[in-house]
Amino acid sequence: MAKVEPAPDSFDFSVETLIVGAGACGLVAALAAKEAGQEVLVIEADAVPQGSTALSAGLIPAAGTRFQAEAGIADDAERFADDIQAKAKNENDRALVAALASGSGPAVEWLADRYHLPFSVVHDFDYPGHSRRRMHGLPSRSGRELIDRLRSTAESEGIDIICERRVETLYRDNRRVLGVAMRRPDGGIETVGCAKLVLACNGFGGNREMVSRHMPDIADAVWFGHDGNRGEAMIWGEALGAATRHMGAYQGHGNVAQPHGILITWAVITEGGIQVNQSGHRFWDESQGYSEAARAVLAQPGGVAWSIFDARIAGIARQFEDFRQAEAQGAIQQADTPEALAAKLGLPAKALASELKDLPRTGTDSFGRNWTGQALSPPFCAVKVTGALFHTQGGLDTDTQGRVRDSAGQVFPNLLAAGGAACGVSGTGDSGYLSGNGLLAAIVLGRSAGMSPVQ
Repeated sequence: MAKVEPAPDSFDFSVETLIVGAGACGLVAALAAKEAGQEVLVIEADAVPQGSTALSAGLIPAAGTRFQAEAGIADDAERFADDIQAKAKNENDRALVAALASGSGPAVEWLADRYHLPFSVVHDFDYPGHSRRRMHGLPSRSGRELIDRLRSTAESEGIDIICERRVETLYRDNRRVLGVAMRRPDGGIETVGCAKLVLACNGFGGNREMVSRHMPDIADAVWFGHDGNRGEAMIWGEALGAATRHMGAYQGHGNVAQPHGILITWAVITEGGIQVNQSGHRFWDESQGYSEAARAVLAQPGGVAWSIFDARIAGIARQFEDFRQAEAQGAIQQADTPEALAAKLGLPAKALASELKDLPRTGTDSFGRNWTGQALSPPFCAVKVTGALFHTQGGLDTDTQGRVRDSAGQVFPNLLAAGGAACGVSGTGDSGYLSGNGLLAAIVLGRSAGMSPVQ
């Protein structure tokens, strides 16, 4: 149970910079702290560092990179910041948005140049809300590759990562954090003192009570994040007197293959695909984004829908390892006609055929979706999907370096938070989530927190 207590007389051992959580955020923070000359220890609850990063597509949005320039994409931090704010209806902390946008390009290039992570830009389709193609990923386009490379990089840099240790208690002396207590697999307790503590233990999506309290509209959705995301950072922070922000903000996803539990890239929609319900009819403007899609899909009969696309789009989606896995497991259906596809899916053939026939090539449809791309053509493809909660976006209030603030806006001297432990830049709900916001905050704010000097 997460709690805060007065410091003991002594600790079992001490380090300079202690990082709780070995996901992408914690490992990036560790690399930055090590580069800054700090003694670093990372504590991870799992047997192997994975976290929410391994469940994602591993894509980091970044503006003004050389990878974009090489692909002929003109972009800059100001444009990126405007896109973030537009998606979130200007509900974000403007200084934090500016810091993340301006730090995104340097962070990705730092990982590529200093640590040899082979990033490239996703250049063949657009993500909702991004005015430029700025999603950077590794060759497999999978979060598992990203976390594995970060872990091996940290190990090669001599950074100690202790796994199977769940932190339960923070020790304090007034406003300063002095260390933590962590539980071993055998039930024993170890204490670690520190001069600087970085909370990189993600959000609270795995804590059903907190989800029900802060975001009841998504409480019954499939939880597609990491079960270790139990909200300890927020519980500790509030016990210390820290402020939290936007606790109702989250990233949903309305394109999780059912019952396979595999994430289907939203490219199947942005490239011209649609979603239909059990009646074979469309039910919303799919171009709004995959986070909003979670509630839209869950509101349909049975809480399911079918994403309909074609072989051309499947070819684009196949660059993602998750999509290839979905195909291998039989989640993707294909047929030469709408009627044959409907028969495979158990949908009304007339309704599905009518929806496909009536899709415009250009202009705006009755749902308000603007069509400027290529029409769907045989062979047609489909996958049954449901809505899911992926990631909470609210959290501890921090400054642009990741330093945690109290309700009066004053920073704690040696407590930092980043990634899902900190409030992100997705506004107050689900519709403010811009694709990649989670890893944006994890990588950029994680790097800043790691570089922050020990006080």
